Amino acid sequence: MSGQNASWAERSKKVLIGTYARYAAAMVKGDGCKLTDADGREYLDCLSGIAVCSLGHCHPVVTDAICAQAKELVHVSNLYDTLPQIELAELLTENSFAEQIFLANSGAEANEAAIKLARICAGPERYGIISLTGSFHGRTLATVAATGQPKFHEGFEPMPDGFSHAPFGNLNVLDAMIANQTCAIMCEPLQGESGVRPLDVEYLKGVVDLCRKHDLLLIFDEIQTGIGRTGTFFAYEQLGIVPDIMTVAKALGNGLPIGAMLTRKELAASFVPGTHGSTFGGNPVAAAGAVATLKIILEDGFLQSVKEKGDYLQAGLTDLAARFPDLASGARGMGLIRGLVLTEKGIEHGADMVNKLFEKGVLINFAGNVVLRFLPPLIISREEIDQLLVALGEVLAEFEA
Repeated sequence: MSGQNASWAERSKKVLIGTYARYAAAMVKGDGCKLTDADGREYLDCLSGIAVCSLGHCHPVVTDAICAQAKELVHVSNLYDTLPQIELAELLTENSFAEQIFLANSGAEANEAAIKLARICAGPERYGIISLTGSFHGRTLATVAATGQPKFHEGFEPMPDGFSHAPFGNLNVLDAMIANQTCAIMCEPLQGESGVRPLDVEYLKGVVDLCRKHDLLLIFDEIQTGIGRTGTFFAYEQLGIVPDIMTVAKALGNGLPIGAMLTRKELAASFVPGTHGSTFGGNPVAAAGAVATLKIILEDGFLQSVKEKGDYLQAGLTDLAARFPDLASGARGMGLIRGLVLTEKGIEHGADMVNKLFEKGVLINFAGNVVLRFLPPLIISREEIDQLLVALGEVLAEFEA
């Protein structure tokens, strides 16, 4: 590595704690689906900041909304209302099952709010949350405990009490795990971090039945799948299932830090002044950016285009799997969250494939040590999808040899 990227990498290592394995690129500019690094090299971003920049980088309408709000009011305590916060809450409730929301700064914070709401609604004797193996719910201690991947627990034990993990897709074991102290079941309709794994609709309907049978709350973590990523505004709309509590973040502000917990009024009533809060939650600038983002995603035809481009990407990935059967066994996902499922041989080279694509100027990642994951901006064109598929085909050909 040389040039400006090398200089910035050296400075970064001196002052930033090494919690990330960073690539040899300091990004300095974004425009639509393209990123540019400090040396002027351009990349096709098919990761979107991990499902965050769904309208692409520096969308002009969102940027204008952010700048306009920053000129008027940047921050005020949540002891007062702000117009962007109210407008954002109205958009979310008008376009979901929810009646009221709590605004936070991230997905982990939204999940913390969901966990706290479930517990306070159930009372002190019922505090258990059952989530699924392979799940990912955040990096705080409570959300790490809810995360069904032991690697995220290592070094931070003992985990907070009250969290358990049912095997992915096994309804009988989940049923057997429900105890007197259980208050909620928490799951992602599609697990992104463990390999783009959709939950079967019949399984989810069974989860709903268990919740009703045992008087449990159903929490849907739509932090990665929400806000249009799957081709509907929320993934639950495609499943015929309505949760009691839902969390969103990532794409909500198209790059600004903001998250939300959505629920029905009768449950929200358990949160009264003093029970929960956030200094920066619903910050006016972040909320204004989110309002602009949602208005675009909710425009006529936008979500249909996501479905169509998702189908196009799926077809291209399926074709590549057929061309390279030693490396890939198929493709899965919903809308524009897709994974190329690697074979045992492919898994050995998964990280190297991602690095090769990076060298070709295409950004993706290796999720769950199982799939090559694609999370392009929802505005990606078919021509850009073709660019991705051509580069991916070239990389697969290298490793087939």
